[in-house]
Amino acid sequence: MSLDLLSKLEASIQNALEQIELLKLELDEEKQKNLALSEQNQRLQQDLNTWNDKVSGLVGLLTEKVD
Repeated sequence: MSLDLLSKLEASIQNALEQIELLKLELDEEKQKNLALSEQNQRLQQDLNTWNDKVSGLVGLLTEKVD
């Protein structure tokens, strides 16, 4: 009977190890996605800043012409 329990424990441990490995792989994939999204966010933020500068410059030109 103890051999049966030991066998079940071994199977449970093996299953847990497989699950841990799958979760590690999934975590690595999510880290890659997060990095890509962070890079995209940084590019979009730079684009937004560029557009804000251009709009501010145009508004400044309009303000000068009106005054």
